[in-house]
Amino acid sequence: MARKLKTFQTSLGFYDLAIAAPSMKAALEAWGAGSNLFHQGVAEETDDPDVVAATMSKPGVVLKRPAGSNGRFAEHSDLPSDLGSSENRGRRARRRPKPAKRAAPKISEREARNAAAHFEKEQKRREAERRREQAARKRDRDRRERAMAKAQAALDKAEREHDRKAAAIQAEVEALEKRSRAEDDRWDKEREGLQAVLRRARG
Repeated sequence: MARKLKTFQTSLGFYDLAIAAPSMKAALEAWGAGSNLFHQGVAEETDDPDVVAATMSKPGVVLKRPAGSNGRFAEHSDLPSDLGSSENRGRRARRRPKPAKRAAPKISEREARNAAAHFEKEQKRREAERRREQAARKRDRDRRERAMAKAQAALDKAEREHDRKAAAIQAEVEALEKRSRAEDDRWDKEREGLQAVLRRARG
């Protein structure tokens, strides 16, 4: 059976965020929080009627509004209209009056069940999207690895071919040097003989 949903609220960056979820852990996962915002005191369960109504109409969907405002939560929100220094924002946030306390809206058992079912549907959609993104990243990684392996194989093959040609050229150089030395030796002997003949002819 689907768990009853609660409304959780936090403030991250330029936005206040809210979501209807069955637990704090589920809210943190939906927000993509890297740490426990509830333990840090920057997230809480809320019973604000307007926030509860907004989140229960879209369970499992992260709703947002400009940080520090009292506007309505929606799937898409504009940036805060006043982006002054963080010090000024802090002063304005402290001066902002809290909304009057009102009773939480009455939610029927049927509405609660429907909201919980919608949350599970939204959670499955997010998980499927996450799996698609992971599969796409894996395909990209595999494609890069194949391209790298192909390039490395081509480099290795070219290096082996270069080494073979360089070795053949070196062997030819050594053979030429050997022939050159043999020719020098032959010429030295022939020249000595011819010079001896020339000396005798001069008599």
